[in-house]
Amino acid sequence: MVKAIQQLRDAGIHPTAQRVAVAERLRTMEGHPTADEVLHAVRQTYPTISRATVYNALALFADHGVVHKRTLREGTTVYDLRSEPHHHMIDEETGVIHDVPWDALHVVGVDELTDFDVLEYQVVIRGRLHRS
Repeated sequence: MVKAIQQLRDAGIHPTAQRVAVAERLRTMEGHPTADEVLHAVRQTYPTISRATVYNALALFADHGVVHKRTLREGTTVYDLRSEPHHHMIDEETGVIHDVPWDALHVVGVDELTDFDVLEYQVVIRGRLHRS
């Protein structure tokens, strides 16, 4: 809990009990959870927490860079807990989102987009994971 409180304070977020509960649960989750998955996980420990509280906490965390809000699956927003640059591969068969190391792909031409102020970019690959 102390780590979650410090993480929120470092991000400039006042650590209320509800925000700490959401941050603490996020720290134990793997992958790219949706807001509803986070809500379900938080309710395992805090059954009375409201949907609005969890959604508002996630929005605040995203605004302050604690998590990254991504729309990687059609119509579904997920929260990416990794802060270092990376790409994503979505397994079309299972829907699982896999992280792809930044250096595994080489994107060219970003600097030539002179009509845009590119703040960030990533590659999203869709396909199937090879099963051995």
